[in-house]
Amino acid sequence: METNFVAVVFDCDGVLLDTETHWTAAEEELFARYDKSFNPDAKREMLGTSFETSAMILERILEQPGRAAELSTELVEIVTESMSAEAKPLPGVAELIEELVGHLPIAVASNSHRALLTAALDAAGLLGMFDAVVAGDDVAEPKPAPDIYLRACDLLEVEPSETIAFEDSPTGVAAARAAGLHVVGIPSFPGVDLDAHSLAASLGDAAVKALLGLP
Repeated sequence: METNFVAVVFDCDGVLLDTETHWTAAEEELFARYDKSFNPDAKREMLGTSFETSAMILERILEQPGRAAELSTELVEIVTESMSAEAKPLPGVAELIEELVGHLPIAVASNSHRALLTAALDAAGLLGMFDAVVAGDDVAEPKPAPDIYLRACDLLEVEPSETIAFEDSPTGVAAARAAGLHVVGIPSFPGVDLDAHSLAASLGDAAVKALLGLP
């Protein structure tokens, strides 16, 4: 199938890697420390947000005024330990990445900080597979601002309008669309609406391969 896309940019958590389970477990542990119950509404509110935004959400929900930064650090410490040891690619991801290497330039664009993103990709065996990796602390404004996606396209030396993005959160979709990319939504959590150009159940879908010009 013919494709007009010249490059691919992937979000990480919930798209490439099965890390949302680690984030959810860490969030549940953090909430329990403050005698709160972590629920789906809180998950949907935090999904895909920047560290700064999620920190403010934690401060509000956990009723810990003035402790946003501390709560965020606490959460990251919990999830990093788990993710560094157990992060795994989602089904079909490793195979798709292998097919894309040498076929199209590929990048990762994540709101996660560089250290956490590197640890997760390394644990999953994907570190070094991408032509560019952009983290939330690499740019002035994280998602939903377009900065991360624009930086990824700059590093790949491609036009955003000719690039396809895969995202699982409203925040990420908004960022990719604002940057001018074609966005495919990969829902990773029930009840989250994605204003993407199209949707796919996973990166293993035949429709995804068709979009990317793969057999």
